[in-house]
Amino acid sequence: MIQPVILQKLAELPESLQTEVLHYVEFLLEKHMKNSNQDKPTQKLRVAGTMKGMFVLPLPDDFDEPLEDLKEYME
Repeated sequence: MIQPVILQKLAELPESLQTEVLHYVEFLLEKHMKNSNQDKPTQKLRVAGTMKGMFVLPLPDDFDEPLEDLKEYME
């Protein structure tokens, strides 16, 4: 079996690297669970380039145009 070999090699690593291995195993488990649950509804994906908790302000179309009072200053 491969498990004893994995455990032996894991025991040879320093604790900081053992933690990294744990995180990688958790990542693989999560990835595997997502692939096996393709039929179930998944959490809504965020739009690329946005961060969790961000929101978009409704801005007018002329938002980036200078204000009337500042036109002379901007030129």
